[in-house]
Amino acid sequence: MEYLSLNSKGKILNLKKLPLALCGAMLFASSYAKSYELEDDTGLIEGQAGYKYNESTFMKSLGIKAGGWTEIGANYNPDNPNTANGPVTFNNEPNSINLHQVYGYIERGVNRNTTNALSFGFRADLLYGTDAHFSSATNFDSNVLNTTSERNLVFPQAYLDIYMPIGNGLVASVGHFYTIIGYEVVPAAGNFFFSHAYTMQYGEPFTHTGAMLTYPLNNNIEIKGGVVSGWDANFKQPANFLGSVAFTTDNKKTSLTGSLITGDVNNNGNNEHNRTLYSLVLKHSLTERLHYVLQHDLGIEENSSTSQSAKWYGLNQYIFYDLAHNLGAGIRMEWFRDEKGARVQENGISENYIGVTGGLNYRPIAGLTIRPEVRYDRSTNNKAYDNGKDNNQILLSLSGIFRF
Repeated sequence: MEYLSLNSKGKILNLKKLPLALCGAMLFASSYAKSYELEDDTGLIEGQAGYKYNESTFMKSLGIKAGGWTEIGANYNPDNPNTANGPVTFNNEPNSINLHQVYGYIERGVNRNTTNALSFGFRADLLYGTDAHFSSATNFDSNVLNTTSERNLVFPQAYLDIYMPIGNGLVASVGHFYTIIGYEVVPAAGNFFFSHAYTMQYGEPFTHTGAMLTYPLNNNIEIKGGVVSGWDANFKQPANFLGSVAFTTDNKKTSLTGSLITGDVNNNGNNEHNRTLYSLVLKHSLTERLHYVLQHDLGIEENSSTSQSAKWYGLNQYIFYDLAHNLGAGIRMEWFRDEKGARVQENGISENYIGVTGGLNYRPIAGLTIRPEVRYDRSTNNKAYDNGKDNNQILLSLSGIFRF
C-alpha cells in the first residue's frame, strides 16, 4: 500500500489510491472486535447522574416520552474552497465549525396491545441549526420560519397516530412526517456517518404532509400506504401516493424494504411534472458484529427544471463492524448517476458522482458519540469540487453528538 503525502499546498496526493486505502484501513481495524450498540439512546443526564426523566412519575402519568441531542461538527478541506465542499452535505461549509443540530422531540406511542379500543398517540420534532434548511418544507418552514437564514428553525415532524383494532392492528398517521424512502435520515442520532450520501440529499424527499396507514400482515411483513402532498411541501403540491412493503426474517438478521412515491410535483394542474421514485434497502447481519446494507434508488420525472425529462439512480453499500462495546467502524461506497444534470448541479449535463467514506463511532461515555470520518469524492464528467476547478476532493470531518 502506498502512503499518502501532502504537497506544498496541503493537498493530498495519490488520490486514486484513497478508496483502496480506506478499504484496507477498515478491514485492518475490524480484526479487533467485540460488540457495539448503534441504537443506544442513553442521554448524558441518565448516563452520568443515573436519573431517567422519562421514567418519572410525571412523565409516566402523561404517557409521554421526550428526548433530543445537540450536534457540533467540523471539517477540513485541503483544497480550501471559497463557498462549499462541492455538492457534499450536510457538512457543506468548508473549513468550519458549526452547530448542526439542536434537536428535540416529544411523543406518545399508541397502545398496540388493546384489542377492542382506539388508542391515540402523537409525535412532534423541533430542529435548529445549519442542518435545518435541508429538511425545510415549503409553504410553512420556508415562509413562516425564514429557513433561508444561516441558522434555521424547522418542525420536521408533527403528526397524530390513531391505532384501530382492525385485524392485526391498523395505525393511521396524519400530519407532517419524515419520508419512508431510503436508508439515511435527517436526525443525526439515526446515522452512522456525519456526511450524507448523494442519494439521500439529491435523489429523495425529506418530509411529507398527509396521511399514512401502517398494517402488519404477519410477524414478517408490514405494509404502508397513503396520500401525501408531494416532496417537502405542506399542501403546496398535488397529492402523491407513498407506500412501502417491508419483510423481516424471524431471526431479525435480514430485512428488505421496497418503497415508492409517485405523483405530480407542480401545482399548475396539468400533470406534466409527474415524478416517480422507488427505493430498495437490504439489511443483513453477516455475523453478530459485521453488518451490511445495500440500497438502490431510481427516479424519473417528466419535466424538470433543466430539461423535458430527468432520471437519476444509484447504488450504495455500507459495511459496519462492531469493534468494542462503545466503538464501531464503517465504510460507505456510493455511485449516483444524475442524467441530464437535473438533480445535483442543475446544469443540464449528465454526471456520475462517486463517494467513499470511512469512519468511526466512539462513545467514551454514555450520551456522547464522536464521529470522525474521511471522505473521498469524484465526479467523472464535470469539475464539481474546489470551486469548479477539480473533479475530486478529500474531506476530513468530525462531529460530536450530545444526547439530552
